Amino acid sequence: MPRPNFFFAFPLEGSFVAALPKPPPAIRRFGADDVHLTLTFLGACGQAAADRALAVLDEILRNEPRRPIDISLGAVVPMGPRHAYSALSALLDHGREETEALIGVLRDPLSEAAIGRRERRAPKAHVTIARPQRRATDAEREAGRAWADALELGAVRQTLDRIALYTWSDDRPRSLFKIVAARHLDAGQGVPPLPVGHSRRE
Repeated sequence: MPRPNFFFAFPLEGSFVAALPKPPPAIRRFGADDVHLTLTFLGACGQAAADRALAVLDEILRNEPRRPIDISLGAVVPMGPRHAYSALSALLDHGREETEALIGVLRDPLSEAAIGRRERRAPKAHVTIARPQRRATDAEREAGRAWADALELGAVRQTLDRIALYTWSDDRPRSLFKIVAARHLDAGQGVPPLPVGHSRRE
């Protein structure tokens, strides 16, 4: 078994994905519990490295608390290599600049604490809602693009009010990810931690 990946993300209430049109057979739509907005991907760094990054997050938010960000979703686009995209993700309409600015502030300290390197690309706030199967054909991927192009997510409005450390779920056929720990964004109330080991439906 490969080592599980870790990443930081803003959890979202993902029930809206159940109301979307059914995707093509080779496209796996995310379950409600798996929907999030990625802050930084750490890879298979291990729990100890992820905990170092979590401690850095605590220090940053303690010294400079951050307010929640209201967002709305926009167009759904392919993400990853152009010839074989790895995800279909909604970009942000409302709240994009503020979210990407916060990602830019936080991701390098977290990544450096866990894996000793920085992300070279500019922040791009996105919410993945589906992924193609690894063996999806070109035609199946094109069908996935057409499905994504037809989606209208402008009515999906949420608030980014937590940052969570995620890893792989213990029951991946049911859900892909689980929250290891989470921190509230609230400039007026500090950053009280949520209990370790909570699932998305906290």
